[in-house]
Amino acid sequence: MKLPIVAYGDPVLRKRGIDIDKSYPNLTQLIADMFETMYAAHGVGLAAPQVGFGIRLFVIDAKEFNEAKLPNFKKVFINAHIVEESGDKWAFNEGCLSIPDVREDVDRKPKIRVQYLDENFVAYDEIYDGTAARIIQHEYDHIEGKLFVDYLNPVRKRMLQTRLMAISRGQVNVEYKMKFPNSKKKR
Repeated sequence: MKLPIVAYGDPVLRKRGIDIDKSYPNLTQLIADMFETMYAAHGVGLAAPQVGFGIRLFVIDAKEFNEAKLPNFKKVFINAHIVEESGDKWAFNEGCLSIPDVREDVDRKPKIRVQYLDENFVAYDEIYDGTAARIIQHEYDHIEGKLFVDYLNPVRKRMLQTRLMAISRGQVNVEYKMKFPNSKKKR
């Protein structure tokens, strides 16, 4: 089932997600619904807070990214924790399904070490670099209550404020279902 993606301004996007265990209700269905929602919105990642769940869960499928290194990069991350970031920061143009029609360059370190559980609660401690690391960092930020616009310099952030408020009111055209915190309408 496709879930509505919550828009910028929704408080769930600013809360740090809580760890979950195997007993979390309907987890398998939630993961399936998150993948379906992400595919319908043409995203490469989706975090549980983006669909209204304040838990430490995100899914990634980078096949849409069309990068030779990432054709089979499809994963579920539960209770993820980035334990190390290294290298010189590099800029890359990022967007977010919760902030449609806004794309900005964000500086991130190119290499990370992340500990997480998969959908079967098998533990992993892995190192990622390049675009894979960036996608994980972006989704990880969502479970930490951060958004990519938080990394922008204050001047650029002020310039975007009117657009961000319009998004929160639903004054944006999207091709997927959304829930707007400052509007009654859903799409």
